[in-house]
Amino acid sequence: EKALGAGNTDNYESVIYEGYGPSGVAVIVEALTDNRQRTAPEVRHIFDKYGGNLGATGCVSWSFDEKGVIVIEREDLDEDTVMMDALEAGADDIVNEDGIITVTTTPDAFAAVADALADKGIETLSADVGMVPDAYTPVDKDTAAKVQKMIDRLEDNDDVQNVYHTAEYPDDFEPEA
Repeated sequence: EKALGAGNTDNYESVIYEGYGPSGVAVIVEALTDNRQRTAPEVRHIFDKYGGNLGATGCVSWSFDEKGVIVIEREDLDEDTVMMDALEAGADDIVNEDGIITVTTTPDAFAAVADALADKGIETLSADVGMVPDAYTPVDKDTAAKVQKMIDRLEDNDDVQNVYHTAEYPDDFEPEA
């Protein structure tokens, strides 16, 4: 019966870990686990291995805000039209940089803005609600490589759902494949 899933009593809980990566880069890790005693040491080990340290709850979350982020490739789109459509639907801000339009919203307005843009035929590169840093931490290429390896290792963990960080990589940085 147990092999067929009868009496399955797995209780998964959402856990948030906070800490600092190399060069003081703030990191938030969202996990979904059925065993905190397994997940916490695994996350702590990854932080330690890459020159970071796991901190107490609230040590870095103050420097992030939960926001909806919609990323659009500009291509043939009229920026003013996209801006008006997004603002009318409830967007907070629109930034156009290097041919990419980024629309930010409150979590509550995210679905309405994403739907309004989709209804206008605007395709998105990505659209999700997540933790967005208030400020970024510029890092050099060596530190960027360490931070990226740490993030990759965290994301490879089966319990980890999302990883957010404040690292601002150099323009010429390309992560290893």
